[in-house]
Parts: sequence; structure tokens; C-alpha cells
Amino acid sequence: MATAQPQWQPPPTPNESVRARLPQLSVYNSLTRSKTPFVPLDGEGRKVGWYACGPTVYDDSHLGHARNYVSTDIIRRILSDYFKFDVTFVMNITDVDDKIILAARQQHLLSQWLAEHATVDSDIRDTTTKAFHAYIEKNLPLVAHDTTPHDWSHLANKAYGHVLKGQSLANDGSQPGDKEAKVKMHLRTAGSAAEVLLGSDPSMQNITAKGSGVLLPYIDSLRKHTVTGKDHDIFTILTKRYEQRFFDDMAALNVRSPDQVTRVTEYGPQIVDFVKQIEQNGFAYENEGSVYYDTTSWESTGGVYARLEPWNRNDKELQQDGEGSLSTKKTGFKKSGADFALWKASKEGEPSWESPWGVGRPGWHIECSAMASDVLGKQFDIHSGGIDLAFPHHDNELAQSEAYWSKSGKESKQWVNYFLHMGHLSIQGSKMSKSLKNFTTIREAIAKGDWTPRGLRIVFLLGAWRDGLEITGEVIKAGRAWEDKVDNLFLKIRDVQLREERLRSNKNGITNGINSLTFSDDEIRAVADELEVAKHKFRDALCDSFDTPTAMRVISDLITFYNSQKPSIVPDVIAMDLGRWVTEMVVMLGLDANHKPGQLGWSGLEIPEAAKAFVIPLAQLRDKVREQAKAGGVDITSLGRFDDKDTIYSPNQPYANANADFQRKIIELGSQSAQPKDFLAACDHVRDQILWKLDIYLEDRDGLPALIRPLSQSLREERASKDAAVASKAAAKERAKIDAEAAEKKKLDQGKLSHLDMFRTSEYSAWDSDGLPTHDVSGAEIAKSRAKKLRKDYDRQKKLHETWLGTQRADSV
Repeated sequence: MATAQPQWQPPPTPNESVRARLPQLSVYNSLTRSKTPFVPLDGEGRKVGWYACGPTVYDDSHLGHARNYVSTDIIRRILSDYFKFDVTFVMNITDVDDKIILAARQQHLLSQWLAEHATVDSDIRDTTTKAFHAYIEKNLPLVAHDTTPHDWSHLANKAYGHVLKGQSLANDGSQPGDKEAKVKMHLRTAGSAAEVLLGSDPSMQNITAKGSGVLLPYIDSLRKHTVTGKDHDIFTILTKRYEQRFFDDMAALNVRSPDQVTRVTEYGPQIVDFVKQIEQNGFAYENEGSVYYDTTSWESTGGVYARLEPWNRNDKELQQDGEGSLSTKKTGFKKSGADFALWKASKEGEPSWESPWGVGRPGWHIECSAMASDVLGKQFDIHSGGIDLAFPHHDNELAQSEAYWSKSGKESKQWVNYFLHMGHLSIQGSKMSKSLKNFTTIREAIAKGDWTPRGLRIVFLLGAWRDGLEITGEVIKAGRAWEDKVDNLFLKIRDVQLREERLRSNKNGITNGINSLTFSDDEIRAVADELEVAKHKFRDALCDSFDTPTAMRVISDLITFYNSQKPSIVPDVIAMDLGRWVTEMVVMLGLDANHKPGQLGWSGLEIPEAAKAFVIPLAQLRDKVREQAKAGGVDITSLGRFDDKDTIYSPNQPYANANADFQRKIIELGSQSAQPKDFLAACDHVRDQILWKLDIYLEDRDGLPALIRPLSQSLREERASKDAAVASKAAAKERAKIDAEAAEKKKLDQGKLSHLDMFRTSEYSAWDSDGLPTHDVSGAEIAKSRAKKLRKDYDRQKKLHETWLGTQRADSV
């Protein structure tokens, strides 16, 4: 066998002038499993060709997809906007594969079957019951397949209760994962069908909503023969819909559109030609209308197979996942167990295209090789996707693409120089997946307010792009804290900017406040120097394989340093330089979809435009009132002109009403010669109640005007936490009061018994004149120590009884 080619062939070394211009960027490369210097194939070192594996479009995109595509977008922006590479970004749309074929055909056939029934008749019930049994038999073998809907819950719990409680399927103490998530999915699906079958009168709507999980595969098994290879519309109706929804979701997340989109269904002839060329080069063979890649032949000429994850080349489960529907076919004809399909002979109910081997369709891996090679050529710089694509998908792409372009493995050129694989988003230990149905869709998460596009991207930036990420409370908290910190910086810097603008517009050219101060050189340099240090650290982080967690920390640390300085020793020009740089970096990272050129800070910091005309004067009046009240007294005449006190209210003018109400309140307090604390209470009320309900917050600052800002989620949570603490304290106080009253009542009830009678029981036989026992029941004299204790009990009861008598006399008055 020929000598194997090296694991990685570094790009050609550029000339000295190009090297000097290139950033010192190293990238974690899955081909080397290490960080390698990034050098584009372009001789000028400017152009970068990038192919990204896009979505398989048969359902809505979920947060796991967001993790992949947002992280990809972040790296793309860093390369193009920060390092100034000219990136050509190509993405494919997989609009035909086993999952799409199955999903589209099942939905089409189920809709067709349901349309044949106007109401829930006996056929609907019988078929749904059969579908329920078939689903259990195939997917939940620990439950008898003929289990009735009535017995379902009990038997399912008996068989899989340990999985539902978070144990592994083997129940051996190992960690649960995807297998357990799949079992839970099947249990939910079967349980939903059992629920609708148990209903006394299930509607068609319920059958569709709750029974479709078991009906889809069952009706498909009965009717898939009615779908022919030319019925392409059945499949494209589904894929076109979800492709558009995918790009809508990406736009909502501020993910840039690809420079070029390629679709499998538009590349049929090119894919056939691609497979033919591999076959002609001697690296493919045909069997019953399907064409397979010949790994043995490739390696015999010096090629290497499974370069990305060689340890997985014999993993039968991954191989079967890559082969899809062909995985159930007998494979005795294969020259090697690692061989995989390039072209698949069409089966019953599948779309098909003409080919030299008969009607069929592309294999999963060949689509990317043909499309990427067509657009980007024999070699290109970057190929990306989720980490689960490394093997078999990307390993197979590499092998077949190099076999297409070369007559032998020894002579082949490396098809892709850098493979970037994004880490998964996990939920409860399992990757978020369409097939596991354990996901939250992007549009659901945003619509419900669980996430904002910015908040989600911040969380991804705080994690390394190639590492797995599980959304936890700590992760969410860290993301919000970072966002709040940047929010507060931008609000402060915008306040500086407004002050500068007011000073420039001062007709008399008078300056005052901070700008009139004299700064020492050290004071001027402190923040300026820290800013320069941050810029270098930020660049170093991005040069280190796009280390965004460190880059985000650099921004956070810079803000911390700025906040530690007194505003009086930070010149406005330095503060605004800092604000502009942070703005540029967060925009570069894609954290502001609505940024306008020249805008300082990101969007979302402004109150509604309709509010400004009323809230700004309200805040200015409030500042004056607070200042005077804190100084000891409010002089209404010095506060300036008030609006017409008879302003008419309008429910459509809440901001105007808030302003008018506050002015009325201040005038009223002034006419009553109210105390300063009453004016301060009115100021607090308008901040904490009136404006809060309008989603506006006034942030009071010592010696400075209040900051006017939109109400953030963190402020809401902080208020909710404080309210909860106050409510908890009040509840505890009320409970203590009730307990004290109960104890007091118990104590009073104890006092009903007179001390004179308390010991006149059968336990004793003689008593003195006060009612204290002198002899026990046997006639023996009470011991002195015993008598002493009895006297103490007697005196205690006497006090209780006297207290009780006092309450009785009070009640009778």
C-alpha cells in the first residue's frame, strides 16, 4: 500500500509583504485537532472561501440550530469586519434526504387520509388503535405491543419508570443521554395517542393534534406506495416553507445571509456528474442501482479516510446514521464496512432523478462535495458545521471530494484547509435535536420573551464556539449581568455626549461642570491607557482561535475600570473614545441589528419617541424638586413654569398624563406647605409606580441628573426579588403575630383554672388552707422538695388565673 498522505497539508507560505499584512491568527482546526496559523489560499491573503453546512429543512429551527449558526456568524463577522478578510460565504440547504422524504410523505399521506373522514368514525378509531400498537411494538419493546390505552400508563411506568425518573435505560447508574431522551419522546407520543383514544368522544382536532405521532408512520406504511418518484411537489411544499422560516429565524437573530445559497434539488445533474467522475477515477462501484465510495481503493493509492475522526471509522451506529434508509440493507456486497453511498437507488415512495445507474437520488454526503466544489473550486479555506457532522459527514465529504479531483490519493490536494466545528447546545444532558423532539424553537423562545436575540448571542459569546454549552441558571445570569454592565456604560457615555452637545450649543460659549476642570497628566492617561491595553488584549483574544469569552471579559474589565474612576477625573473626550470603541466591538460581534452609523452605544437604550416630550421635562422638574427637598425645603416659584393645570386626560396619552399628574402633585404639596419628605415621597412614587408601569425607569445619581432609561429585565427581576423579600418578611411578621396571639390565648385559657383548685385531684389526700397538697393519695406527707416545686407551680397558676380574671372583668364593663 502507498504511503499515506500527511494529516494536514499547510497552505502555501505567502510572500513577505502578505505575511506582514496578515493577522497573527491561529484557528482550532479539526483536521489537526490543534490550533494552526490561519493563512488563506489567496496569494494576496485577502479572499477567504467558506462553505457552511446549512439546515435540513423539514421543521422549525430550534435553539440548538441557533447555537451553530449564531456562532458561525460571529466567526464570520470577526474575519470580515475585524480582520478585514474578503469572505465568500456559501451555505447549502438540504431539501432532500431521508428525514425530509419521510416527514413530507408522512404529512401528505396523513392529511389525505384525514380528509377522507368528516367525523371520528369507526375507521378513525380502529386505525388509530392499530397505529398505537404498531408504534409501541417498534419503539418501546419493554411494553407489550397489544397494551390497551386503558392499561398504557401503568405498564409504561412499570417498564420505563426509571428512565422517567432520570435514570439510564440500562438502570445501571450510568448517565442518561440521547437514548433516554428518545425513549421519553416515544413515551410522550404513545401516551398522547392513548389519551385521545380514552376520550369518550374524540374530535378530529384531537385526533390530529394528539394522535398524529402514531398515525404518521402507520398511515405511511399503508400508503407510501401511492407516491411516485416524480411527485416532487409533495416534498418541495414542505422544504420551501421551512427554508423560508429558517432564514426568517436567522434574520431575527441578526445572522447575516449567505453570499450564495445552494440547494440539493437544484444540483441533480451536477451531482450525477460528480459521482460519475469518482467512479471513472476508480474510487466507486455500483450495486443494484446504488453507487458506493470505495475506501479500500482510495487508501490503496495513498489516500486517507476518516481524517477528522479516525477513531470512529468502524462505528457502526454512526455509519448507519450516515446511510439513512440504506442502513437496513444487507451489506455483504461492500468491499469494506466503511464504504458509503454516493448515489441511492430510489425506493418505494421516494422522489427520484435519472442517472446512468437508474432512477435514484443523491447520498447525504455527496451534495456538499458537489455544491462546494462547483462554487468554491478544487480547494477552499473553511468548511464548518456542528460537531456531530465531523464523522461521517465531513470525513466522507473529504474523501469523495479528493477522489473526484485526483486520480490517486498520493497526488491529491487537500480539499479544505480548516474545518471549524461548533459545539452542541444541550438540555438535561442530551443535545437539542429535531429527532428527539426535546427542543424549543427559536421563534417560540423569542415570542415568549425567554430570550432576546442579543441575550442569546451574548450567552454564546461567553462560551467557546467549539465547546458544548448547556443553558443553566448560572449561564443566563452571567449573560444578563454582562448585558446590564454594557447597558449602564452606554447610558453614562450618552449622558456625557448630551452634555457635550449642550455645551457646544451654548450661545454664550460658557462651559461649566466637568469640562471646566483641570486634569493632571496621570488622571487623563489612566482611562486612556487602560483603553489601549484593552484594545490589544481584545485583538490577542480574537487571534487566539476567536476566543470570545476572553474578549468579552476584556470589555467587562474595561468597564469595571471606568466605573471605578470618579466622573470628575475622566475627561469627556476620553470617556467618549471608550464608548465609541466598545460600540464598534459589540456591533462587530453582531450584538446590535439596528445600529445606525455614528450612533454611540447599541440600540434599545432609548425610551419611546412619543415619551420624550413629556418624560424629559418630568425628570427635569423632579430633579429640581429632589435637590431642594434634600436641602431642606421646596420653593415652588423657583421651579419654573408649570403646564396648564386643567390639562385634559386621555387614555391614549399615558406619558402626558404622567407629566400632568406629577405637576399637579407638586403644586398641591406646595399649596399645603408640605414637608420635604412629602415631596421626596412624590418623587419616589412617580419613579417607582407611574413611570415603572410605562416601562421607563429614572436612575437617580448623586450630583447628576437622573438617567432616563427603558425598564430592563434585570431591573424587573431586581424589583420582583425585593418585593418577594418584603412579602416574605411581612408574611413572617404576620405569622409571628398570629403565633403570639395563639400563645397568648393559650396562656389565658390556662388561667381559667383557679390556683385554689388546681391540686384538688385524686393524686392527693389532704390540702392546706391555700389548696396546696400536704399528703399524697396513700396518706404520706409530701416531702419538702416536692412541696417546694408544687408551690412554684401554684404561684405560676395564680398569676395566670388573676390575669384571666382581669380580662373577664374588662369584657364585662
